[in-house]
Amino acid sequence: KPAPHQGPRQSMGEALHEALRERGFHLLYWGFFVCGFHIALLTVHLPSYVVDNGLKPEHGMMALALIGLCNMIGSFGAGWLGGRFSKKYLLSSIYAARAVLIFILVWFPLTPATLYFFACGIGLLWLGTVPLTNGLVGQIFGMRYAATLAAIVFFGHQIGSFIGVWLAGWLFDHTGSYNGAFYISIGLGIFAAIVNLPVRETAIA
Repeated sequence: KPAPHQGPRQSMGEALHEALRERGFHLLYWGFFVCGFHIALLTVHLPSYVVDNGLKPEHGMMALALIGLCNMIGSFGAGWLGGRFSKKYLLSSIYAARAVLIFILVWFPLTPATLYFFACGIGLLWLGTVPLTNGLVGQIFGMRYAATLAAIVFFGHQIGSFIGVWLAGWLFDHTGSYNGAFYISIGLGIFAAIVNLPVRETAIA
């Protein structure tokens, strides 16, 4: 029995053209850019930052381990919440919470307790953006080309990762401190929290 007619089928080019004309697609791209900036910067430079501030290398190692552990909980939890609440508001909350945690890391005296609190908090938010962002892409543009469109958005994540690692190293070489990179991270977290708010979550006809 033939399948019922479901309207015209888009080509890949038509789907891409439609996505590029949708403001939300670009906003999600820049939000993911910030996500990549945060994650790569912390993964590469957090251990050195910890040592520069008087803690031991094993404290930095434990912080990364806690981030990985809590990420398992946070990623699953974000996906579960995304199926029940507004994904764009959850994304905005994640980026805003990251900004707050990085502020705590920079402004409060760095002790093992402060570091581990930061690591657990940032770990819960670490890759929670992935199920929410990919879910929004599929929700807005449909599932036929969702993987390709999500991959284009994820390209912003990779660019952000490169810039985050490079910029933090460059600033450290020129200033002797990672604080400038973390201040930029705070500002970008606020930026990402704002740009996700205008995303229209309804499906495009």
